[in-house]
Amino acid sequence: MTQETFKDTVFILKNEMYRFAKRFVMSNDEAEDVVQDLMIKFWQKKEELAQFGNLKSYALKAVRNECLNRLKHHDVRQGFADLQLHRSELYSMEVNNLKEHIIGFINQLPEKQKMVIHLKDVEEYEVSEISEMLEMEENAVRVNLMRARQKVKEQISQLMNYEQRQVSR
Repeated sequence: MTQETFKDTVFILKNEMYRFAKRFVMSNDEAEDVVQDLMIKFWQKKEELAQFGNLKSYALKAVRNECLNRLKHHDVRQGFADLQLHRSELYSMEVNNLKEHIIGFINQLPEKQKMVIHLKDVEEYEVSEISEMLEMEENAVRVNLMRARQKVKEQISQLMNYEQRQVSR
């Protein structure tokens, strides 16, 4: 099939293919993409097109199939996006919930440990600065910080073990 024959037999169907595609995809751009992609495919298979008796019927079936494939692909992508959104919302809830637990654990600490862990891990002061503020030896600050972190870590481990058992049931 020559370029001239292709233009006279296949290319003249592009407007009708576009209108048909627009019924399916409801978007001008998407309908144009469908027709353009099919024209490229038809050109690549131009020698095989001669065997089809009713080229118009073949072209419209191709439009329908391409549109349905695109819609199906869109639904899959949308489903995946919804799943990702749901996962991120759950993760955000879990992180906020864990943060609340950690704050609660810190609030249960003895006063010195609570102040030291807050100043070091939340306010990000240096041990020497904390030592001056609380009028404590630097070693005492380090010991209180280590004990506070250890207690919080143990409580987080207990919480995670509890939640893991709940999930396993």
